[in-house]
Amino acid sequence: MFSRREFAVTGLSAVALAGLQGTTLQGTARADHHSGHDAHSEHFDACAKACSDCQRECDSCATHCASLLADGQKDHLTTLATCQDCADVCVAAAQIVARRGPFAETICKPCADACAMCAKECEKFPDDKHMKKCAEECRKCEKACREMIQHVARK
Repeated sequence: MFSRREFAVTGLSAVALAGLQGTTLQGTARADHHSGHDAHSEHFDACAKACSDCQRECDSCATHCASLLADGQKDHLTTLATCQDCADVCVAAAQIVARRGPFAETICKPCADACAMCAKECEKFPDDKHMKKCAEECRKCEKACREMIQHVARK
């Protein structure tokens, strides 16, 4: 017969061994699950990066617009709001696409649309370097999101 101590050690060893086997099996399952995604990784990564870059640029541009508003340039109220909303949509898209979530295609459509609208607003001020840069990032993100939508649809 086993003593309590021997029984406990044997039980803990069995649990640890089962845990290790489970981890190995999970690792194998993950590797198998992700091996099919390697071909898709570049699309997901490019889109997530473009969304993240756009979010940062839109936040920066919103701050720029707020400064212009403070100086009395009321025509920047729309671009301020547009940049803020675009940044929020982009951050959600970057997160979902980066983790290859099931709503990646779903979030890319409104992100592309938000980026197109934001770029259009910022392009109304072609002489403003900050707004020009924001419009460029928005166009890049819009393109990446539209490519992602097409890619996911082809899977």
